[in-house]
Amino acid sequence: MAVLVITGTGTEIGKTVTTAAIAVSARAAGRSVAVLKAAQTGVRPHERGDAQEVVRLAGTVTAAELARYPDPLAPATAARRAGRAPVHPADIAETAAKLATEHDLVLVEGAGGLLVRFDPAGGTLADAAELLGAPVVIVASAGLGTLNTTELTARELRARGVDPLGVVIGGWPAAPDLASRCNLADLPEVAGAPLLGALPEGVGALAPPAFRSAAPHWLAPRLDGTWDAEAFRTREAPRPG
Repeated sequence: MAVLVITGTGTEIGKTVTTAAIAVSARAAGRSVAVLKAAQTGVRPHERGDAQEVVRLAGTVTAAELARYPDPLAPATAARRAGRAPVHPADIAETAAKLATEHDLVLVEGAGGLLVRFDPAGGTLADAAELLGAPVVIVASAGLGTLNTTELTARELRARGVDPLGVVIGGWPAAPDLASRCNLADLPEVAGAPLLGALPEGVGALAPPAFRSAAPHWLAPRLDGTWDAEAFRTREAPRPG
């Protein structure tokens, strides 16, 4: 697995923190890592973007960013409003493939959900994953509504012949409600792919050393971590009734 694509089921779902956690776990396993932000929106030139945030949290990681647009909009819209060239799926795939010749693992982080448009032709992160032939990690929310968006994302990937590697919950609450607890069993069923981790809410605010120490405990062995999905489900599952 030289390239891994990270998508969310929506915005503000925990993609960047999940990407950082995956980077930490891969680095701890002895692999060199690059993170590619396909298009950064809503961030000014002097501000830290998502790729730089991964470096801050994860440490020694190569950061790459194809384009940056100031408005917090879908990349195609943000590029049009800024009067700048858009990013195309082929650009994402080409850059990721080049980084993969220089690193053991390349993490490609999307913008928003899987079908957010990057260019006027309707190119998406799903197109880039298809061009790369790369597996995709779906970052999902914990609570009510997540089953529908997660299943739609997984179905779209499979329709394109792309493998959904698994689901990571981008923010597990300290006091999960009934829906969140039930979703631990339902998410892998609707996705047709395993749960690969659950990041506690708010971990992006941790100091980098604390983040790096804890990150492997939030991810399953498939992502170089030590998280046990079955033990987590058993501990957090709702009581019958």
